[in-house]
Amino acid sequence: MIVTKKLCKSFDGFLALNGLDVNVPKGAVYGLVGPNGAGKSTLIRHLAGIYIPDSGEVLIDGHPVYENVETKSRIAYIPDDIFYYTQATVADMKDFCKGLYKSFDEERFEKLGEVFGMDLKRPVRKLSKGMQKQAAFRIAVSCRPDVILLDEPVDGLDPVMRRNVWSIIMADVAENGTTVLVSSHNLRELEDVCDHVGIMDKGSMLIERSLDELQNNIVKLQLVLRDGTELPEGLEILGRSSTGKLEQLIVRGKAEDVEEQIAQVSPVYCESIPLNLEEIFIYELGGTGYEVRNIIV
Repeated sequence: MIVTKKLCKSFDGFLALNGLDVNVPKGAVYGLVGPNGAGKSTLIRHLAGIYIPDSGEVLIDGHPVYENVETKSRIAYIPDDIFYYTQATVADMKDFCKGLYKSFDEERFEKLGEVFGMDLKRPVRKLSKGMQKQAAFRIAVSCRPDVILLDEPVDGLDPVMRRNVWSIIMADVAENGTTVLVSSHNLRELEDVCDHVGIMDKGSMLIERSLDELQNNIVKLQLVLRDGTELPEGLEILGRSSTGKLEQLIVRGKAEDVEEQIAQVSPVYCESIPLNLEEIFIYELGGTGYEVRNIIV
């Protein structure tokens, strides 16, 4: 559905995207994660047709996005900083988008007033950031897009409204096959909604897999070794710590395979524990020099 091939983009000599390949299946909820400056927002602006690539391709359903009105009419984009005309009210911005999207559903927009209660005659600039986000969501999902691009989508929303927003989006995915790409630093929240994950670093894709594959390819082990026993060779250890005799290992590989290797040294105790997305993010990026450090000032 969404594909980039060897996508490159530079700004004043800084390489923001470096041969980036992305593949988002139709109907997927794809979580895009990475450290600050990894190029996530730059990628999303290419997908929205805002930026023109220096080289490479940006395709949605096999069609280029930049200056392609038909393809862009299938996309809704909600950035972290909401765009609006200075004097525009919520109603003005709704009418503006209605003129751009033939699929705009007026009935749905009115129905969503039950969730996003707001004065449509109020200027957008006088709304709080959270209310601006609510207005943007109300308008965007009323456009009935095939693709929704979200950059820090629920930043500024209270917990109840966050849940409401995700409920609406997930209902569209389930009922209409909407494809969603979302960039967020809230990895705990992404883990609840995403079925695919891409981890970016320095303008390139470090890892791109389904969430299940990602979680099944790295394991946390808690174990106690017998005195004088060493770990078996061949383990790809990403992290190791200990508290007394209890050791904690982060190992790349499937849990059953790793446990089988550990069993060769007959540990006193061994248990595997699934990692959450935040832990996977930390340990995967640790190999690129972006690890958590002990800092003493």
